[in-house]
Amino acid sequence: MRAGAVDRAVQDAVDDGIPGVIAGVTGVDGIHRLIARGRRNVDDSEPLDASGIIALYSATKQVTATAALQCLEDGLFEWDTPVARLLPEIESIGVLEGIDEDGTAHTRPPRTPITVRDLLLHTSGFGYDMFDERLALLSRSRPRTATPLRDSLFQPLLHDPGERWTYGVSMDWLGLAIAAVREQRLEDVFRTRIFEPCGMTDTSFDMPPERVARLVPAHRRRSDGSLRPSPALPPEAPEVDMGGQGLFGTVADYLAFLRVWLGDGAAPGGRVLRPETVTWATQAAPDVVVRPFPSAIPALTRPVDFFPGRAKSWAVSLLRLEEDLPGRRRAGSLSWAGLANVHFWVDRSSGIAAVWSAQLLPWFDEAAERGLDAFELAVYS
Repeated sequence: MRAGAVDRAVQDAVDDGIPGVIAGVTGVDGIHRLIARGRRNVDDSEPLDASGIIALYSATKQVTATAALQCLEDGLFEWDTPVARLLPEIESIGVLEGIDEDGTAHTRPPRTPITVRDLLLHTSGFGYDMFDERLALLSRSRPRTATPLRDSLFQPLLHDPGERWTYGVSMDWLGLAIAAVREQRLEDVFRTRIFEPCGMTDTSFDMPPERVARLVPAHRRRSDGSLRPSPALPPEAPEVDMGGQGLFGTVADYLAFLRVWLGDGAAPGGRVLRPETVTWATQAAPDVVVRPFPSAIPALTRPVDFFPGRAKSWAVSLLRLEEDLPGRRRAGSLSWAGLANVHFWVDRSSGIAAVWSAQLLPWFDEAAERGLDAFELAVYS
């Protein structure tokens, strides 16, 4: 990696119209490059700092998956444990069969129970309203808030559990299950079992005033292409710790977390996962096919197809690439993203993990897509 090439790629993304970008590259031995360019807010001249706190959105999911794998190691639940044994309220959720003109949903009982496996592999049937017109219609009757409420998880399934891969709120339910078996708040589980061993001092579900002061605001792209910073601020403590989307942290902290997956589960403050767990969890899950994402709410996401035409699969809460990308990541690399264009990957073959954050909506904004591609090429230059 040439630091100058990485710096230029990040600056080029800002010059392409993104207010600010924080990006970093790490090896097992520590951070190789951490850089911030641009402004914290498009409406003022304050420069963006690499220590800024970002909304991780779905980058939270892999932290939750790690905590779930710890539960499996400790025998607190098993791969095929029905989730209703841990969270009886999930039994009230049925499979969507139709919606009346007045928005009333009609459901039937699922043919098979939702298992821990289904939540970890996104085969539960839970979806997201931004990718499904039916869920988008149902969500319009719920109030929009700065952070999602527990009630938002009680949405109908889009198909029977185990039938196919559908991306949605599975990991939020898994976070509730982890908290239940550990008899702790998910925040406390993460802090003692992941954050402290990794040395992650800036990541939390909570946002007290001193952390809000460091928050990098998300920007939304308007229909005319202009950008507007979001005025919404997260509460000091959420109603519920959402394991699929609720963490706030720094890029440096997330790089420290990725080193657990880049290596074999070890961290400076103690082992987070067993080596054999990491090896197993990074393999392709059989019979799980990842499909492209349509867009049901254009303000939140564009249509997305990861690595079109390339062989890919699904590991434990991560997309797995099954072939080399010339000049870029290697086969077996793992990746995912957060809604505000927070992207990360773990290339165990090359010994590289990286994070690129723009705090910009919609997901896969065209400028963000160009910036991410250029950054990856620079990392492997």
